Amino acid sequence: MKEAVLTILENLPIAPRTYRMKLSGDTSEIRCSGEFVQFAIDGKFLRRPISVHDVDWETLTVIYKVVGEGTAAMAAMLPGDKLKALTGLGNSFDIDACRSKALLLGGGVGAAPLYQLAKELCSQNKAVTVVLGFNNASEIMLVDEFEGLGATVYVATMDGSAGTKGFVTDVLRLKNIPYDYFYACGPMPMLKAVCAAVHCPGEVSLEERMGCGAGFCYCCSIQTVNGPRRVCKDGPVFKKEDLIW
Repeated sequence: MKEAVLTILENLPIAPRTYRMKLSGDTSEIRCSGEFVQFAIDGKFLRRPISVHDVDWETLTVIYKVVGEGTAAMAAMLPGDKLKALTGLGNSFDIDACRSKALLLGGGVGAAPLYQLAKELCSQNKAVTVVLGFNNASEIMLVDEFEGLGATVYVATMDGSAGTKGFVTDVLRLKNIPYDYFYACGPMPMLKAVCAAVHCPGEVSLEERMGCGAGFCYCCSIQTVNGPRRVCKDGPVFKKEDLIW
């Protein structure tokens, strides 16, 4: 891991209580999709872990939802403000595990880390289908961005106000989507349902509360077929077959 001081370039709302923040600075330790960073917030003891949405050698983009005081403080920040960040945290998605047709499933802000993944898969000329789930139409985001990469995108909303009514698994049930490997990120209930519904190998990126973010405190431990594992250090990406729900 590496600590970097990043400068905010933009910090804009893109959905209710959801913001896209773009920062400039040293991003050299962020190498693959699936990794996360931890931001230090003034007055808060613990850093806030946020998935990487997009990255290049000079800029980092994250998407976050305001759920507490720390993310509320982030939402109030302006261009020019600086944030200390630990970068290069967590493991990554295995893009080589997909032969030719990838299925990406995102729930809410869980869609954010799938964008960098989709870029990497498309760069290998693999077909990418993205299924995004939201509570209602006002929360929908990133559809244009995924389609801009050449991905086929489906949307599900719980209230039926846009796309398929129900869950991402309802889209899979109703649509004849070809895929040989899946990647998913979102709330735990969604990931559990996806792993039960999708009958092929795949990976999930877990959303879990973290303390240190580097594997020292063990507060984000989960049970796997290989024993306890730390989401921050051994994950956040895990193979479907390794998880115990």
